[in-house]
Amino acid sequence: MTDNIENRLAAQNWQAITTELHNKGFTIVKNVLTPKECESLIADYNADNTYRKTITMERYRFGLGEYKYFRYPLPEIITQLRETVYAQIAPVANQWMHELNLETNFPSTHKEMKALCHSNGQDKPTVLILKYGPGGFNTLHQDLYGQVFFPMQMVFMLDQVDEDYTGGEFVITEQIPRAQSKANVLKPNRGDMIIFTTNFRPAKGSKGYYRVNMKHGVSPLHSGYRHSLGIIFHDGLS
Repeated sequence: MTDNIENRLAAQNWQAITTELHNKGFTIVKNVLTPKECESLIADYNADNTYRKTITMERYRFGLGEYKYFRYPLPEIITQLRETVYAQIAPVANQWMHELNLETNFPSTHKEMKALCHSNGQDKPTVLILKYGPGGFNTLHQDLYGQVFFPMQMVFMLDQVDEDYTGGEFVITEQIPRAQSKANVLKPNRGDMIIFTTNFRPAKGSKGYYRVNMKHGVSPLHSGYRHSLGIIFHDGLS
């Protein structure tokens, strides 16, 4: 299932991807996963010994749906995605820290980022797979999981919008200081990857850079079922 993942990622125009990510706080990369890979990930949703925790979203008022956290060792395809994309976007994360005059500096490889998390007691994988049915949704939130966090993450669509499900748009909101929030509504296709900010991004104003706080969620499904794979680069406390 992992054949050519690294080649597919290497073939992307990372200069354009990272420029859009820096300027907007999110970007869509088309056709990263094949339909067969998407189907395999969905089929493994009920696999034994793959997940460490299952969350029923309505129980915690997170929305309506269910998601499962993977346990270590992660499936090879997820490890490859996590490590390869991290190396491409870590320079953007460090540019953000510099522009906002923050002292944080992220390592250049994901293995080092993972070691940093573990040295701070964050040793639980935060990669998850999510499932929504009719009426399912996810409230606006940020995926932090501990004091150490990487400021970007990614999600992969495993079903085809307007065929397997309707509604269920991916929503990213921006809270600009002293202004009302802006909503970005995305409809990526099956196999597409969204890279987006976990918490905030810098924006340039007349007096330099300022922080734009951002959250993400999923709008209610009208019909069908929607699966997605969320890959977060930092590990968590629990």
